[in-house]
Amino acid sequence: MSKILIVEDEQAMLVGLRDNLEFEGYQVETADRGDDGLKKLQAGHFDLVLLDVMLPGLSGFDVCKKARAQGIETPIILLTARGEELDKVLGLELGADDYVTKPFSLRELLARIKVILRRTGNSDKSQNDSLIIGSLQVSFDAYEAFDTKSQPVKMSHKEFEILHYLYRHAGKIVTRDDILDQVWGMDYQPTARTVDNFIVRLRTKIDTPESQHIITVHGVGYKLVL
Repeated sequence: MSKILIVEDEQAMLVGLRDNLEFEGYQVETADRGDDGLKKLQAGHFDLVLLDVMLPGLSGFDVCKKARAQGIETPIILLTARGEELDKVLGLELGADDYVTKPFSLRELLARIKVILRRTGNSDKSQNDSLIIGSLQVSFDAYEAFDTKSQPVKMSHKEFEILHYLYRHAGKIVTRDDILDQVWGMDYQPTARTVDNFIVRLRTKIDTPESQHIITVHGVGYKLVL
């Protein structure tokens, strides 16, 4: 399991990132001050750090500079509200591996994390394994799906995310609201009918003539049966 350190002083952002990364299967530690984040980085083994630039104690730039000066090679993604090119260049010159400007897409951040972990060899191999779900062979990490003849199956990111959520709760009933909250989040709320439409599309891709894998629980929601 890849281990990620989040150093962020905005509590809502810190909690949101922690919860989403844990949902994705990462082990997460947090700090809300730059100096505390540097101490944790010095003391523990992490596969990646999400590091805010504007922090109390030490700035993200200073944390990055000191960590690199001490020979700490843990990959660092800077989180910054600033959009100036100079700040981005400075962060990279100080040893950061990447940067994301707030506000950012969670999907984009997750993709950047996965790319860096794969590049550095710190990716959790279990997250890359393909899974058999009905008639599909699926890799949630690579966002790839293949049919029984090993031919690629086109799926949208939302279809992958819904199927991933159902898979994590296989055998359990999940409500439409659960899916809306976990896949679309609080910033944008489609209707429950939107979820139903995505489920219909998923069924055409994973169900076989012999068996249905996404079961409707009337009045409640859905259940994935493997």
